Amino acid sequence: MRHTPSFVLSDVGEVKRLVRENPWATLVSSPGGGLVASHYPVILEETADDTISIVSHVGRPDEQLHELGDHEVLLIVQGPHGYISPGWYPSDQIIPTWNHVTAHLYATPEILSDEENFLVLGKLVDHFERVMPEPSSLALDPEGSRHVAAGTVGIRLRVTRFDARLKLSQDKAPAVVERIVDELEHGEHYRNPALAREMRRVHG
Repeated sequence: MRHTPSFVLSDVGEVKRLVRENPWATLVSSPGGGLVASHYPVILEETADDTISIVSHVGRPDEQLHELGDHEVLLIVQGPHGYISPGWYPSDQIIPTWNHVTAHLYATPEILSDEENFLVLGKLVDHFERVMPEPSSLALDPEGSRHVAAGTVGIRLRVTRFDARLKLSQDKAPAVVERIVDELEHGEHYRNPALAREMRRVHG
């Protein structure tokens, strides 16, 4: 990402929150055949220390295309983001921007055993189904679920380094920030409540 020191996000806890709240990620690798990108749901493994561990899976033959386990990969996690119009700024400011929360996470994937992959897939389903009135579960049909799981490969990413940005108009005056948030919450154009919530969280 562009080197923007004023927007750097270095807090491990905040990066974990970003992953936890935005579980759809882009996996990028650079194997011998050229760049490869895939998109999969991820789950943050809750650890008490400053490590970041993420589990996911890929559908076969993506594990071969990415050459998973052979080299470092990049996992991109994207939080709320959106266009910020200069129409919300004082009249002498005419340059628009794009606010966003983004993390680039680097790790060499560990390939999970079939059994651990099945457990991770079960956790993934349970995680998203927990809010449903009648949650589904792989446990409802273990044999059929294992048959489907055989078409996937589980991975664990123990993040070794990350590069994250929290760009939410920190360089603007409080009154301008309030105007931006108001437009994002209630405006006719470019309404974006999720981004507004993120800005209110950061700016208080």
